[in-house]
Amino acid sequence: MTMTHRAVLIQGYGGAEAAQVGALPMPVPGRGQVRVRVRAAGINGIDWKVREGYLREVFPLQLPAVLGAELAGVVDAVGPDAGRFKLGDRVMGAVGGLGAYAEFIVVDERSLAPTPDRLDDLHAAAMPVAAVAAWKSLHHAGALRPGQRILIHGAAGGLGGYAVQYAKQAGTEVFATAATEHLDYVRSLGADHVIDYQAQRFEDIARDIDLVLDYVGGTVLDRSWQVLAQDGVIVGTTSADILARTPPGRRGLWFMNRPDVALLEKLALDVASGALTSKVGEVIALTDIPAAIERNRTTSRAGKVVADLSR
Repeated sequence: MTMTHRAVLIQGYGGAEAAQVGALPMPVPGRGQVRVRVRAAGINGIDWKVREGYLREVFPLQLPAVLGAELAGVVDAVGPDAGRFKLGDRVMGAVGGLGAYAEFIVVDERSLAPTPDRLDDLHAAAMPVAAVAAWKSLHHAGALRPGQRILIHGAAGGLGGYAVQYAKQAGTEVFATAATEHLDYVRSLGADHVIDYQAQRFEDIARDIDLVLDYVGGTVLDRSWQVLAQDGVIVGTTSADILARTPPGRRGLWFMNRPDVALLEKLALDVASGALTSKVGEVIALTDIPAAIERNRTTSRAGKVVADLSR
């Protein structure tokens, strides 16, 4: 086995040029850990936010740091007292921090879920962050009820696509915003009212909304207060200052995701059985990850971008 492996890392905070492919020593699993040969890794918004230093106060890093929050792969080595997985087991998971954009990674075995046989690595890598975060953010403000009116901003993206499906399964009435080219995809997920944000104002269509899921942020958050029902709530994942931007008499909640292996196992089985759709919108190579991180910052797309590390 070679003594080094490739990874996408940052030496310091900065723009698109800060993320680069480099070589690192081969990691060795410690107590309760396994080493995973990474086959695929999902691209997420947290990558560019970390890269630019926006999260350095709440998510401090020791630089240089390897980016990447979710993966699918194969157990390559097992550390002392690790007994949940054996060599050759297919696994998936959120790494509980960063480090997934590497050919090999050492992970606490408790952070990983078994990959279902009928789920390929690319679709498995698209799930651990988005599928779990969408579920938890949808329920962050309380239990859902049939007939509840929900507005999902960014419905074609990784989180939004799952959230539309979960909301429909709960019997709610779903309003969803998406770009023109993604409208049919969002309709296929079950949204009742699909709003083309490039040609329509959601404020003119959505009314008396009980729950807004804001996966977009910026001015979209500020415009969303007016569509709420009297006791409605906005759950935001992109605007950390949502509490400061909540008008008097309104309710806004900031959501930060945390890995949940048990929930991931359930949702992965749903995707494997066809009960839940997981969309991979683009497949790239490891060397393309830095450019894909920047595109995630500037461009909307349907589904997840996933890196195939076998390329």
